[in-house]
Amino acid sequence: MSASLGLFRLQQIDSQIGQIETRLAEIQKVLEDDAKLREARELVGAAEEEQRAAERAQHQSEDDAQSQQIKIQQAESSLYGGTVRNPKELQDLQADVGTLKKHLATLEELELQDMLRTENAQAAVKEAQGELSRVEMQRSKEHSRSFEEKESLTLELNRLQSEREAAVGAIAADRLKIYDELRQLRRGVAVAEVSDNACGACGITLTAAIQQTARHASELVHCPACGRILYAV
Repeated sequence: MSASLGLFRLQQIDSQIGQIETRLAEIQKVLEDDAKLREARELVGAAEEEQRAAERAQHQSEDDAQSQQIKIQQAESSLYGGTVRNPKELQDLQADVGTLKKHLATLEELELQDMLRTENAQAAVKEAQGELSRVEMQRSKEHSRSFEEKESLTLELNRLQSEREAAVGAIAADRLKIYDELRQLRRGVAVAEVSDNACGACGITLTAAIQQTARHASELVHCPACGRILYAV
């Protein structure tokens, strides 16, 4: 039996463990990522602040218009109440009433603009709240799926780790040391299966002698190009 068989099986287990750990890390990022939720909440907060500002402006313009109407009523009361008889004073009062009414028209226009601003702000708040609800619902569904996948993968990972412990126990310490060192050097792949007369990792063509030795040697055989342990059936 090839000396590399146990290491090849260990490599298969470690590859599966690595894939699961990578996926679990990705799932954890999804679970921790609340950027969209924070953005949606910030949009709601900004929309609500704009609504409050618009409502304050509307209340102020309403108060200003009402105050102006009171001034007009007072001026007209003086103008038509009979208390003022001097023609010059009456003329001045009439001019004042005209000026006050002209300014009232300006204030009422501002009041209308502020009302429209408030309506737009209220619509924006409703839209932002709707988007927040959508984001929260989507996030809840994603988290539910992610938690289910995480639980399933964690169970598989525990099984593989137990299987790895058993596989490691059957491998000589010196060979395991070589395997671990190669995994560090070769991006996690220490054992390469011979496929189509070539190293399955780097692709170099292997001589028949090397392949034969890899199949039956009691010692480890390494790829002459990448240095990985060769496994051949």
